[in-house]
Amino acid sequence: MGGFAKEVEVSTSLPPAKAFKAFAEDLDTLLPKVAPQAIKSVERLEGDGGPGTIKKITFAEGYGFSYAKHRVDVLDKDNLLYTYVVIESDFFNNMVEKISYETKFVAAADGGTSIKVNTTFYTIGDIQITPDLMLQIKEASEKRALILKAIENYVLANPDV
Repeated sequence: MGGFAKEVEVSTSLPPAKAFKAFAEDLDTLLPKVAPQAIKSVERLEGDGGPGTIKKITFAEGYGFSYAKHRVDVLDKDNLLYTYVVIESDFFNNMVEKISYETKFVAAADGGTSIKVNTTFYTIGDIQITPDLMLQIKEASEKRALILKAIENYVLANPDV
């Protein structure tokens, strides 16, 4: 199995506990509500939302791919750590085995949060990451960033969420 890792750090004005709640605990309900142009639905296939839970995200028509299944590995409210693995998706195109995301929510000096996301892409067998696959990954990451910004804006506009 080949692959590569990528680390991204984004900032939000939300305090750490609120950011964790929005981007980890409440993500299933917020995604289709704040980004219906991207996310059609989130369905829990197994589990109670904690570690071991399997979810299916169905993307809106025209998004670029139609679904992804996630397995939650860590949902640690005390340490503000959320880890999940995309275990199946039509995005994989018989090239990617899985994608692992480790997300840490760290208090920033301004009262907001620094969200550190380590993403590891695992390819099938000895498949190499091609420029075309890198472009697809970049485009998917940009779409993900827009969705996260929409969630942040929604939570800021609706502080009781």
